[in-house]
Amino acid sequence: MKHFKVFKSSLIALALASSTASFAESFAITNATVHTVTEQGVLENATVVIENGKVIAINPETITADTIIDAEGKILTPGLIGSMNQLGLVEVGAVSKSRDASDKKADITFDASLAFNPRSTVIPYSRKGGITSNVVSPRGGDDMFKGQTFVADLSGEFDSVRASNKSVVIDLGSKSKGSRALSLQNLQFKLEDAVKELAKAKKKTNDAKDKKEAKEPSREAQVINALLAGEKALVAYADRATDLLFLLKLKKQFSLDMVFVGAADAVLIADKIAEAKVPVVMTALDNLPGSFDSLHSSLENAAKLTKAGVTVVLTVNGDTHNLYQLRFHAGNAIANGLSPDAALASVTANVAQAFNLDSGTISVGKTADLVLWSADPFELSTKVSQMWIGGKEYSTRSRQDALRDRYTTPSDMPKAYVK
Repeated sequence: MKHFKVFKSSLIALALASSTASFAESFAITNATVHTVTEQGVLENATVVIENGKVIAINPETITADTIIDAEGKILTPGLIGSMNQLGLVEVGAVSKSRDASDKKADITFDASLAFNPRSTVIPYSRKGGITSNVVSPRGGDDMFKGQTFVADLSGEFDSVRASNKSVVIDLGSKSKGSRALSLQNLQFKLEDAVKELAKAKKKTNDAKDKKEAKEPSREAQVINALLAGEKALVAYADRATDLLFLLKLKKQFSLDMVFVGAADAVLIADKIAEAKVPVVMTALDNLPGSFDSLHSSLENAAKLTKAGVTVVLTVNGDTHNLYQLRFHAGNAIANGLSPDAALASVTANVAQAFNLDSGTISVGKTADLVLWSADPFELSTKVSQMWIGGKEYSTRSRQDALRDRYTTPSDMPKAYVK
């Protein structure tokens, strides 16, 4: 009974902590080592002022804020950004009724944000790793188009979906049945057909007699047209160099905004990818071929691509429940040749650039998604001291902490956890 009461009170505290925010209209973080992830670089003993969810000043001559937070020399970075996973769509992988990331009939119009659960227990757990926002990707269905990404912050609030239908996800490359050629061909045909239809529609619009006959494009056509207009990015899963080269050809032909995911062979054509300015979303831990398409997987790929001028985005390879480990993936990339500054950019600014987000750097006007670390964020023993999402402070206390408290007593618990 005693353990139940402790567990119950822990859950209540967790619920309150997840939504507890600093209600001051403005606050300043002082005496911090600020990694801006901009041309300003690292600022020692710096001050960052936040108001109404935005960064409004860095190192102002005079500090005007409702609350002053002394960082005591700790490291302040932008909040880390996860990408290309199913956070908030999958609660328990083995329980089908808790999985909303896929559907056999899903197509290019699939908007999985409608099923996003901001109260997923995985979200506060992910905050422990300094993750403040995430680009969520559906798994889709049988269609080569898997649906569209959406962006959510990790506040746990019911309005935490910041943007839906952001970019179009397509899965290309090797097939267990059939040929990759058909997918590549269908993609090209869809784009070519859409260009023809747009030309016809423009002609009808210019012809007064045909104005009444002009029909609104189908929902699928509207999404394809948005791709052609550069309003949405095409986020393509592909590994083989020949597939990537074909996609680069399409990018040039149709002026597409494009992002590669996986791209194990990207190191073979790194110069072409850099020239085309296509970001590459990849994991830092792939070191063995997962298929004949990924023979060039290596722990050094992130460093090699960055050196070649490619914008690298590090991810946890779709591992939703271990998203909090993103900083450890970046740390492994550092151990294999990536510079610490580039590693931080790969989980902050580069993600924001690739997916057109209003975060990822500490600069005036940006959303105040910030993390104050006890030490180097890429060290295993480092912890999140404080975290702000949209300028509000949130706890990193998770269900795992509540479970730990339920089954241990202060005498059993490590001193670091006894308050």
